[in-house]
Amino acid sequence: MDVVILFGSDSDRETMQKSADTLDLFGISYEMHVTSAHRSPERTKRLISESEKAGAKIFIAAAGLAAHLAGVVASHTAKPVIGVPMEGGPLKGLDALLATVQMPKGVPVATMAIGSHGAVNAGLTAVRILSLSDKTVAKKLDDYIKKMADEVGR
Repeated sequence: MDVVILFGSDSDRETMQKSADTLDLFGISYEMHVTSAHRSPERTKRLISESEKAGAKIFIAAAGLAAHLAGVVASHTAKPVIGVPMEGGPLKGLDALLATVQMPKGVPVATMAIGSHGAVNAGLTAVRILSLSDKTVAKKLDDYIKKMADEVGR
């Protein structure tokens, strides 16, 4: 599999399915797992290790509230990590956004928008990364971008 999508709670599945759907458009293989940086740290660490051994190239990690999943993933891999802050809680996802984007130097996480738009863009960011070394994905991405441009004028 090329991409691993991790999220902190099963309640995030519907939003993160948008990342999966985006990857499906480009024929990119992925796995999805529920794991928590706080409630199941050993499971999280094991999933990262096993996924890398299975060939994972990119991790997409989503979480709300304290939102440390993407940072924890980034601390256990040198692969690209894309963070998606989940909408919800008393701050409507702002806390998740800040926790995801404010990573310390040396532990990068590419941070997307809060919620479903971020989930789609996380999938597209993974596609763009993979297109650098896969001509078939690059062609599909070019076609996708042209189709979006064509639809604007309609």
